[in-house]
Amino acid sequence: MGEESEKVMEMKEKSLNLNNKTHFVLIHGISGGAWCWYKIRSLMENSGYKVSCLDLKSCGIDQTDPNTLLSFDDYNKPLIHFLSSLQEDQQVILVGHSAGGLSVSDAIHKFGKKIKAAVFIGATMLKSGFLTEEDIKDGVPDLSDFGEVNEVYDFGFGLGQDHPPTTMIVKKELQRKIIYHMSPQEDSTLAEMLLRPGPIQALTTARFTGAEDADKVPRIYIKTTKDYVVKIEQQEAMIKKWPPSQVYVLESDHSPFFSAPFLLFGLLVKAAVSYGCCDN
Repeated sequence: MGEESEKVMEMKEKSLNLNNKTHFVLIHGISGGAWCWYKIRSLMENSGYKVSCLDLKSCGIDQTDPNTLLSFDDYNKPLIHFLSSLQEDQQVILVGHSAGGLSVSDAIHKFGKKIKAAVFIGATMLKSGFLTEEDIKDGVPDLSDFGEVNEVYDFGFGLGQDHPPTTMIVKKELQRKIIYHMSPQEDSTLAEMLLRPGPIQALTTARFTGAEDADKVPRIYIKTTKDYVVKIEQQEAMIKKWPPSQVYVLESDHSPFFSAPFLLFGLLVKAAVSYGCCDN
């Protein structure tokens, strides 16, 4: 075999190995962005895994005004577009944090065959979205321990003051206390600089139908036991209502990608290995 042919074979081999890599797709929660995952992405890539961190609409570096987003379908378009662009034989491990669980659930309903496993990290996990009062009780953060609603959140009224708010964000002075109380100071400082008002009007419209493949996708729930945002009681209620394949436990605040990155990374790899995604 000539030198040129050997190089071609080597390139094909490298391409095949790349395509066989376990591919994690990481989805942030409300107000966050792809930047939330910087520690996990580094750990994964240094271990040979393929990682995609997406910004949903109006989040991270996406320039959409969150006050103009009124439907969940619009908000979740970046993830749906990403999954639709995958080849039919490609599968990913989809990971959602907090409200990112809604995005994962939406994807499970629409692209179940492209999802090898779905992981929910202290996340909203509702099979059909917000259909009932019980769904809202289980899936919407209750921060009343920290004060009245207007004392905890800053709201935006893109449709006018006489309409429900279109955006919301935890007040800066409370963000570390509520969201990052076990996280390094530098990470909560970074978050304070990068968090953006979340399109709450859009998220409340999350509804999922056509669930033929939804229960065929293995789901793993990672409980965050020191979570002040999605409280452990809420997590357990959602787990009971839509039982996942496995439940892992992590002693962390609402943001384990900051407060417990090595442990979280280990659990994500464990989930991948459990479902045959062990090539890296």
